[in-house]
Amino acid sequence: MAETDTYAEFKEAVNMTASELEKWLETDESKDVGQKSSSGGESVGHDSGRKIIKILGTKKGDLTEADEAHMRKVVGYVHRHLAQRPKGDVEDTKWRWSLMNWGHDPLKK
Repeated sequence: MAETDTYAEFKEAVNMTASELEKWLETDESKDVGQKSSSGGESVGHDSGRKIIKILGTKKGDLTEADEAHMRKVVGYVHRHLAQRPKGDVEDTKWRWSLMNWGHDPLKK
């Protein structure tokens, strides 16, 4: 991996474990949010979540350029989405569910 900052930023942005994310992606709420792909199937965020699980299970030294590119995409998405936090309780909101598809639970301590 060329940039060590990308790895650190990714680890900071993704606060869910691979098993938490895997369990989340099986829920109806996870499948109900996000922009669907052009084929109308899986959402972009849901697909991202599956890629994040793979990255979390890969040793840092074995990450590819494609993995690094996806890590940058995840960091950017999480930062942009957090800046759009709605007012009030966000526990059962599509805003939170979408972030969780990208590996970040804003309610996780």
